[in-house]
Amino acid sequence: MSSTASGKNGTWRNWGGNVAARPAREVAPASVEELSAAIRRAAEDGLKVKAIGSGHSFTSIAATDGVLIRPQLLTGIRNIDRDAMTVTVEAGTPLKRLNMALAREGLSLTNMGDIMEQTVSGATSTGTHGTGRDSGSIATQIKALELATADGSVLTCSEKENPEVFAAARIGLGALGIVTAITFAVEPIFLLSAREEPMPFDRVLSEFDELWAENEHFEFYWFPHTTSTNTKRNNRSAGPEKPVGQVAGWFEDEFLSNGVFQAAQWVGRAVPAAIPTIAQISSKALSSRTYTDIPYKVFTSPRRVRFVEMEYAVPRQAVVETLRELKAMVERSGLRVSFPVEVRTAPADDITLSTASDRDSAYIAVHMAKGTPYQRYFTAAERIFTAHEGRPHWGKVHTRDAEYFAQVYPRFGEFTALRDRLDPDRLFQNDYLRRVLGA
Repeated sequence: MSSTASGKNGTWRNWGGNVAARPAREVAPASVEELSAAIRRAAEDGLKVKAIGSGHSFTSIAATDGVLIRPQLLTGIRNIDRDAMTVTVEAGTPLKRLNMALAREGLSLTNMGDIMEQTVSGATSTGTHGTGRDSGSIATQIKALELATADGSVLTCSEKENPEVFAAARIGLGALGIVTAITFAVEPIFLLSAREEPMPFDRVLSEFDELWAENEHFEFYWFPHTTSTNTKRNNRSAGPEKPVGQVAGWFEDEFLSNGVFQAAQWVGRAVPAAIPTIAQISSKALSSRTYTDIPYKVFTSPRRVRFVEMEYAVPRQAVVETLRELKAMVERSGLRVSFPVEVRTAPADDITLSTASDRDSAYIAVHMAKGTPYQRYFTAAERIFTAHEGRPHWGKVHTRDAEYFAQVYPRFGEFTALRDRLDPDRLFQNDYLRRVLGA
């Protein structure tokens, strides 16, 4: 499922279908040397350069009318170091391939998001995360990275080498250069027990602190127009493995989560007034289940229903109040929302523009089906999130700009100063970066 395929006339589109770009030319370098040459040539021709991943961002963070760098030949594992417990991978490697290769070697990442179609560099550069009490986003697991910069030189960055670049480039938004390889910390593969359980909205909110504290990975989905949520707790387990059965798995993950859900989206688009009824029915269709498996089989699931998404990180202690305001807004507004609201957490980290930078965070994500008007809902939600000094996910829909980010990121100036040093001529600039980082 790649969305990086070009449409007609060399038009590139993202997965959500809400961003399109027409680059002057496309390059798929097979080596770091070829990539550096492509960067130098673009500079000589007066063209901007952007690398794309799998197109899973809903913002135009990768869009360009200059040179589009495609990642598919820069893939694969370079090295597994069992003494240091690290793996070094080429930047274009899909997370799915990394997870499967590590599992074969008896290794795993500590934490991951809920989809794995993205490339490792696309996922980390935009701050992709799962949920965790003690473990953070995918980028927090980076031990070193390699960055092709505007002058064609390649920097190796870690806590010891170019540490100030390392602090920022782990979530670099594509603004500092093009990531060519990433070294992740890994650990011996382990088992996770998942417990999925419906729970009333008010109960989840009143017990949120305990649910967060008692579980390594806690998340829940609230169904707008209902008082129902589905909670998910993932915790390490001594075993035995007890995977979701194939029939049950197909029924719950494919039929209910993707098939019936897709049908509900179609009905909802044709008859918006039916959405609250559909929401009541689908929230009641959920039953409790528990299963135990290796991490990527528990953390991730297929997403076949296309959507557009906005997600904000708010301070963790503000999440309950923010969710109450969001629910009141939906009830007041007459909006018809057919997608659940997803809530996750992350501990504070030390990455300059991480949404959890220096702040224990909770994430609230709102979604709308691809092709449905989402502006009114997202605008109203964003007003609530920003009142709590929310920080939007870099790869998801938002309307914030550099002026706003300078207020909610204490180290924002540190990032822009580094960008001035590494890319003074703005070779990696596009409209999105101009808006979020300033010209």
